[in-house]
Amino acid sequence: MSDVSTDVLFQPITLGDLQLPNRIIMSPMTRTRAGAGDVPTDLMALYYRQRASAGLIVTEGTSPSAEAKGYWRMPGIWNEAQIAGWKKVADAVHAEGGRIVMQLMHCGRVIVPANRLYEADVIAPSALPCPDPVAGPDGTPQPCAMPRALRADEMPRIAEEFAQAARNARAAGIDGVELHCASGYLINQFLNPTSNQRTDEYGGSAENRARLPLMVLQAMADAIGPGRVGVRIAPGNPYNGMQEADPLGTFTALVKGFAPMGLAYVHLMNVNKPELDGLGMVRQHYSGPILNNNMLTGDSARELLASGRAECASFGRPFISNPDLPERLRLGATLAPVDFAHTYVGEEKGYTDYPFLEKAN
Repeated sequence: MSDVSTDVLFQPITLGDLQLPNRIIMSPMTRTRAGAGDVPTDLMALYYRQRASAGLIVTEGTSPSAEAKGYWRMPGIWNEAQIAGWKKVADAVHAEGGRIVMQLMHCGRVIVPANRLYEADVIAPSALPCPDPVAGPDGTPQPCAMPRALRADEMPRIAEEFAQAARNARAAGIDGVELHCASGYLINQFLNPTSNQRTDEYGGSAENRARLPLMVLQAMADAIGPGRVGVRIAPGNPYNGMQEADPLGTFTALVKGFAPMGLAYVHLMNVNKPELDGLGMVRQHYSGPILNNNMLTGDSARELLASGRAECASFGRPFISNPDLPERLRLGATLAPVDFAHTYVGEEKGYTDYPFLEKAN
């Protein structure tokens, strides 16, 4: 059992305009429980409410526009019904004293059209399909659709869609937004030379490939204030066809580009390879708060923060099965295992039915 007055995990911190009571972050995780019309449900509100003791919740990836959706039952934030659904989520988290930001995620070429239940464009930096299959409505992996390459004159529209999504999130009462620049989705597709083979000002050099991501981040910052905008990166993560020879070079251009913007934080998924010191690279070029994520335990998180290498520790899977994760970390209690069979299906099963510590003993 730790003393919260001295335990580094439980020290308050300010991230831009966000004041956090502790440094335990709930990482964004796809859960595919949105309702009809990609509207967040009462069950989703309960799920996030249960986990409101996190210093900050980052929601699952949320579509900023109709063409951004790639996964079955992925929530959106582009219309009034979706805003109303997210307001229920925000109100539920705030009722428990929590804080919540929304991850904005445009799937780009990582799209199975049947997952949408509507017609919309499939776009990418270049007309190259994602090489990895994606689960369709019944969970069976399907090939991704062939995208069309965005025209250069469409880039301001993409940036404005993200900016409007950020405004919509704030209208719903969400405390801020996080731009998903990892895992092979649209923003990452522009950054990566494997998926971006353009020859105009949005392709070629790392600085050119970072042009749209930086345009989007600036538009979001202008829309709701940079102190409510974070960014998620994962240099070297090969997910969804993102293998590349120089991931640190690619992401250095991005980090150096947004460093002067005054963003609330960088959320880094560390690949944990000796040759890929993403944490060191970010620290070298960015002076703001770093949220570090990937396979942390209570002890390794404490060591990370005490060393000054990061300001907050981000946990993914442990928050799925331990809604009271901060309390368990404080007590050094055993963590409940994840029911992986119901990570993406099951409604309340494997979603809101995990017991709190006092009910588990």
